[in-house]
Amino acid sequence: MRRYTRLYWEFAKSHMKVMMEYRIDFLIGVASVMLEQFASIFFVKVVFDHIEQINGWSFYEILFIYGIAATGRSIHQIFFDNLWTLGWQYIRPGKLDRLLIRPVNPLFHVVADRLHQDGFGQLIIGLIILGTAIPQLDLIWGAAEIAMLVVMIISSGLIFVAINLFFATFSFWMIDSLPIVWAVFNLSDFARYPLTIYHKGIRMFLTWIIPYGFTAFYPAAYFIDKSGYKEFALWTPVAAVVCCVLAYTFWNRGLKAFASTGS
Repeated sequence: MRRYTRLYWEFAKSHMKVMMEYRIDFLIGVASVMLEQFASIFFVKVVFDHIEQINGWSFYEILFIYGIAATGRSIHQIFFDNLWTLGWQYIRPGKLDRLLIRPVNPLFHVVADRLHQDGFGQLIIGLIILGTAIPQLDLIWGAAEIAMLVVMIISSGLIFVAINLFFATFSFWMIDSLPIVWAVFNLSDFARYPLTIYHKGIRMFLTWIIPYGFTAFYPAAYFIDKSGYKEFALWTPVAAVVCCVLAYTFWNRGLKAFASTGS
């Protein structure tokens, strides 16, 4: 573990130096993500200018859910965004072959090959949203609650990573699973709002099939206990661990099925 920590630190320093060489591009990338998220929030605000609640949820409660989703997603986007490129950047051109002969875990190498600047914008906007929503909620915050919020956000990020890794692994059979990964990832937009506003079938799907519900709604429900999901929300870290184990197991199976392109 110490070896991989040191290796990742060296990779990260190298990527940061590259990003700082093009500071304007870095700032544009961060700002563009923030503007995109602000546009989504603005749309929600426009809706709430005409109504007080959506199925019993107020604007700041939905904002709180949205903030957890954004900060959790930033973990994936900063540190694991390279999973998107597995098929077209590693498997199709034969670049993965070189990683397999190196004395490091190939998944670690794929992940460490990139830091994505857009994720920093996602993180900033997520923290701003949480900082805006929390003071407006009738909640008591202590050290335990803050620690639990951090655990929930990290768990949210790990679930994003696990789901993307699982579907990116299909590239070992399809050469490039990007369309599938993109389609599945877009489902996470549903989880930025209370699952209780959706049909029961959608709630079940986003809880037990592709568990994006654990990336935002259930973590938020631990603090906003108006829907009876507080105890269930405590399973969020367990869901994160299970998703990661399943995704990594599937990755190893895909790796065994990998056949070099010969290029």
